[in-house]
Amino acid sequence: MIDTRLAPYGALALRASSGSLFLAHAALKIFVFTPAGTAKFFESVGVPGPVAYLTILAEVLGGTALLLGIYARYVAVALSLILLGAIATVHIHSGFFFDSPNGGWEYPAFWIVALLAQAMIGEGAFSVTGSKTVRRQAAVAA
Repeated sequence: MIDTRLAPYGALALRASSGSLFLAHAALKIFVFTPAGTAKFFESVGVPGPVAYLTILAEVLGGTALLLGIYARYVAVALSLILLGAIATVHIHSGFFFDSPNGGWEYPAFWIVALLAQAMIGEGAFSVTGSKTVRRQAAVAA
């Protein structure tokens, strides 16, 4: 049974936390590793360096879109593909647990599941592009 009064807020919490994490992940690449350093790391694992810049851009734009609720269903699917690429190129060789050097694949895999859940349930409350029904339900619940 789904509690239709609270479900939009659950979707909002999932959307806001995922969006915030993508912005934090992008900030790590920009301010700690630097874009050039991130590109060198990508090259060291066999991914062309310019893909690092596209990844950073996708994380910033996608994280912002998730936070604001702009086409969150589509953004969640697109970002899950980036994480799948991260698993395939970096994390799969480090085992399951994320405490390994280069991190294992447990965290990105869980993040993919969360993003796919977001894609299935929709934007939730307080989204820019969410359905009018969800916005109406959120207003009534408040």
